Formats: sequence, C-alpha cells, structure tokens
Amino acid sequence: MKKLVFGLLLGASMISCAQMKGVKEFTEKEKQELGERSPNIVETSVGKLELPAPFNTKSIQKVSKVVGWKNGEMPTAPEGFKVEKFADGFEHPRWTYVAPNKDVFVVESNTRNSANRITIIRDADFDGVIEHRGVFKGELNQPFGMLVLGDYFYIANTDGLYRYAYKEGDLELSGKGEKIVDLPAGGYNNHWTRNLIASKDGSKIYISVGSASNVGEYGMDKEVRRAGILEIDPDGSNEKIYASGLRNPVGMDWNPVTNELWTAVNERDMLGNNLVPDYITSVKEGGWYGWPYSYYGQIKDPRWEDAPHNELVEKAIIPDASVGPHTASLGFTFYSHDAFPEKYKNGAFVGQHGSWNRDPLSGYKVMFVPFVNGQPQEPKDFLTGFIANEEAGEVHGRPVGVTTLPDGSLLVNDDDSNVIWKVSVE
Repeated sequence: MKKLVFGLLLGASMISCAQMKGVKEFTEKEKQELGERSPNIVETSVGKLELPAPFNTKSIQKVSKVVGWKNGEMPTAPEGFKVEKFADGFEHPRWTYVAPNKDVFVVESNTRNSANRITIIRDADFDGVIEHRGVFKGELNQPFGMLVLGDYFYIANTDGLYRYAYKEGDLELSGKGEKIVDLPAGGYNNHWTRNLIASKDGSKIYISVGSASNVGEYGMDKEVRRAGILEIDPDGSNEKIYASGLRNPVGMDWNPVTNELWTAVNERDMLGNNLVPDYITSVKEGGWYGWPYSYYGQIKDPRWEDAPHNELVEKAIIPDASVGPHTASLGFTFYSHDAFPEKYKNGAFVGQHGSWNRDPLSGYKVMFVPFVNGQPQEPKDFLTGFIANEEAGEVHGRPVGVTTLPDGSLLVNDDDSNVIWKVSVE
C-alpha cells in the first residue's frame, strides 16, 4: 500500500510542478554556453559512462529511407549462426509472441495506415514448414502486447487492455472482447505501443506505457499513468504504478537469474547528437527513473528549471546499461535456452529500431548484452547489416521485436521490410 501511495503522490507532485513551471526554451547563445560545460560522468552497472553536456552538439533530423532487401540479401549474424526468413508478406510486423502451445502470434500495426491485426503462424515442429497462417484477430486499434493467461488471450491496444475467451489451439478470436483497463491513447513519435508481461505465478500483469511527449512539453497533466509500468490483477483490478519516470519503456522480460523485471527504454530527444542514450535496466517496484526532470540519475534536464523538482531528481535511479543514443531500443528478451553457445546463456537481446535524429545513424541492429551472475556487461553487436548506405541514409529494414522460439532460435521482427528473420546455430 505504501508503494501505491508513493506512486500516486509522485504523479500528483509531477502535475503540480508542471502547472507552476513549464518547459524552458533556449536561445542559440544559451545552448552554446550550456554545451561548453564539462561532461557528466555516471557510474552504471556496466561501468563509467561519460555523457556530453546538453546542447554540446546540435539536434538534427536525419530520417532513414527504407529500401528493403533484394533477393539473397539478409542481415549478418556472428560466425557460427545462420539467418533465414521465418515468414514475410506482413504489413509492419512489429511484435511477436509465442504462446504456451508454441503458436506464434505476430502483431501488424503502425503509427499510420496500421493493419490493426494479429496473425497466427503454426509450425509445430519448427521445421520451416508452416502448417497454418491466418488472421487471428482483426479490427484492432494499434495493437502491440499479447499474452495468454488462464482462459484468456490479452491484447494491449493503444487505448486499452482487452481480454478474450481463449482455449489452447484456437485459430481465431471471436467477439469484441472485454476492455478491462482504459489506457491513455497515442503518444509522441511512436509512443503508442503498450506491451504486456505476466508475473511468473500469473497473479499480476504489467503494462508498459510510454510518455505523451518528448519532455513533458504538453504539460504533465497529459502524462498521468504514462512514462512508466502499471501493475494490475488479471481482471484489470487493483491497478498501481509499479515504476515511473521511464520515458518510453517497451520490451520487458524477467531476469532468469535474479527474477527482477527488466525493460528497454527510449530516452529523450533534442539535447544533441549523443544525448540521451537509450538504456536497459532492472525495474524496482516503486522506482522513479527521472523523466522528464533528469536523466541517468541526477543529471538535470536544463529544460526544466531547478525548483521545485530537486526532491524528485534526488530520488532518480541510475539505469543499469546504456545501449546508445537515439537507437530506439524497443525489443528486449533474455536468452535462457541452450541452443546458442554458452556465452549467450542468460544474456539479453535488444532490438534497435534506429535513429531519426542522429548523424551518423545509430541503432538499426540487434545488440546482445552478456550477463554474468544476473548483471549486465558491455553490449555487443549481434545482428547487423540493416544500414544499406550511411551517407544516403538508406536502410534495408528496421528491427523491433526479438523473441525466442522453444527450439532456442531467435526471431527478429523487421517491421519496415515486412519480414521476420530467424537466427539459429549452423
């Protein structure tokens, strides 16, 4: 109960602060002066992270152009792995969920011109021969997170969490379902996604909800129950704010060693080419991670004046590991299978959709973060080759969801090229 009260008080104090003071805009001279300050050094779980001063470089816009993959072209995996198409012919296959009976569900949704459906793929023995593929549920509203729990199939649309009666092996969902949680719809630059994960015992469901803005510029009254992770009972009751100050948390998974909830978070824009790095982090119950007043712990965002936010800034938790600035790190999953070499065991894969405001481009790959005794180590590239021409800003595709199949292979959703790649050991 204490943690619930803390979350509610935190949300209330954020709103009252925003009503008193808004987001500050700077002149070019002020930006230059701020950018000449010394870098900030932060101690993360991976080691020291040096962050340049805000406005050390100018914010730019460099939107990539997706050119697709020609016949025979595909991403590049490390030696000893092979990459092949698992399935194609989608309309923005943004996320994949594997049900307990091994059916594969693919969300097809997008910011604009969204297909708004879930496709089911059944390849029971994962031999590459698909026994069934069809529309599992259509006429949705920007769906994203999926979950099978008990006798229900849960779908997180951008505006609410729905559950449908479901029995194992169903090839489609009928009816409108039951809306059990209202969610604030839409959001800044693709923050419309709502992801789902259940606790190990199935007694709780966690919903990730991104912010409505970059840095609270529309007013914090628009950010209620946003920029954080909600916890509910499976019937939608007993909602509480599990963690807040997370600008846009998307991928979530349980650390197989520590049993902590982890998430991948997109950080804020418009502070320069290298600020603020996206990150992956353990999520503390009742934890506050700084958005929008600070980042990487107590580094204050200059767009918010000091008082009266200092008390909140002092509570901010430092994220565990940086995964690079403006990478749009969305996908996140721990690897707990035995098919890959031992060094991958209990590490995490991160799907990086790629930058739109950085030169050179960043992201556009799948990273692997080794974990030792449940703690992250230095991230490494895993699946690359998505950038076709850096100078021209051309990319073959943009990876998002990362999901492991029961046979230990890895699925990667390339949503702008309408392909799902499968990575396995040769």
